[in-house]
Amino acid sequence: IWGCIFLSGGENNAAEIDELGAKKLGVEEAVKVDINYTLSGKAKAKLSSPLMLRVQDTMPYYEFPKTLLTVFYNDEGMIESKLSAMYAKYKENQSIVFLKDSVKVINLLKGDTLYCMELYWDRSRFGMEFYTDKPVRIRTKTQILDGIGMESSQDFNNWHIINPTGWINVPASKFPQ
Repeated sequence: IWGCIFLSGGENNAAEIDELGAKKLGVEEAVKVDINYTLSGKAKAKLSSPLMLRVQDTMPYYEFPKTLLTVFYNDEGMIESKLSAMYAKYKENQSIVFLKDSVKVINLLKGDTLYCMELYWDRSRFGMEFYTDKPVRIRTKTQILDGIGMESSQDFNNWHIINPTGWINVPASKFPQ
């Protein structure tokens, strides 16, 4: 009798057991985020996003799953460049931002624009803070340049494509807006 009671006493499926043992992550959520970065009292950048998640894990990170826009300022406080992406993830302990999906960087003074699907932003790489090993397209006032891999300064003033795959010269009067 005891054996029958023990065998018929209960049943759990594998998914329920896994769920009980799963680690619950602490996730903080912020909506309509505006973050200002300053250095020595001067504005350096302003980050805006409709949603920011702060995930407390063994390697904590911030996630921006619904677009991100960052405006960069020069020493005179003028906007010099803009960065946008559909998704971003900032690894707090590494100071690296991973951007993906429709990434765009514009130097407003020169008019150069970078288009790519993945880009890293690493502030510890002074002078070449932006980089990728994925396909890129750079549009200048007179050319469209394609390639694989790119490095650039944060203001997108100094850049180079690692493996150019082609370019198109376009007269200024015929350049698409």
